Amino acid sequence: MAPEDISFTDLIASCIHDMKNSLNLQVSALEGIALKSRETGDDAMFQDLGRVIYQANRMNLNLVELLSLYKLSKSIYPMDITEQAVAEVIEEAVMQNQSMMEFKGIVVSVDCAPDCYWYMDRELVKGVLVNALNNAYHYTTDKIHILATVKDKRLELRVEDNGQGYPQRMLINQDIPTDQGVSFETGSTGLGFYFSDQVARLHKNGRKRGSLAIENGGSLGGGCFVLRLP
Repeated sequence: MAPEDISFTDLIASCIHDMKNSLNLQVSALEGIALKSRETGDDAMFQDLGRVIYQANRMNLNLVELLSLYKLSKSIYPMDITEQAVAEVIEEAVMQNQSMMEFKGIVVSVDCAPDCYWYMDRELVKGVLVNALNNAYHYTTDKIHILATVKDKRLELRVEDNGQGYPQRMLINQDIPTDQGVSFETGSTGLGFYFSDQVARLHKNGRKRGSLAIENGGSLGGGCFVLRLP
């Protein structure tokens, strides 16, 4: 194959896939070490490893989001919008973050009717919830609440925390800032928001499309990440 035949984006996607697999192995090993440190009563080591594991999980999530966006841009992602039990999707997202929450002593509560069903791409929506939980983990004091309700013929999924909330500059338009720039000070790229926004827009019913919003307040008085699906 000639060098000019090699797609740079395909090459990057392949590298990201390898990095993701390697990172998964490292996270698993770190979690094992952390559990041993807790069993031996080394709380300081347990807390330190918890912070490292959080950053590793955040990096892994970013890699998965990049791969998903790559597949969506190439129209090779197998979209599968089918009727799903919303409580099960939420439970899977929470379970994926459970060990990370335990490191920080965060209590995650869920309010979703067992008979709540909705049409969605299960994996993509779960990815949005995992991203929202990851974000809430960083800002919460010790509580996160997930609420699922149906309003105006839309499924509303809220991830709320009891932190200090979003800064006012992000709330001016009440929309997720998907076009924000890169911050070298905080390391924020806006990738998570962009991924979630794309997932929301892919869910449509007639002329209605899914949407994202951020608010302050909610049941815990902190930040609220809101996904609405038609």
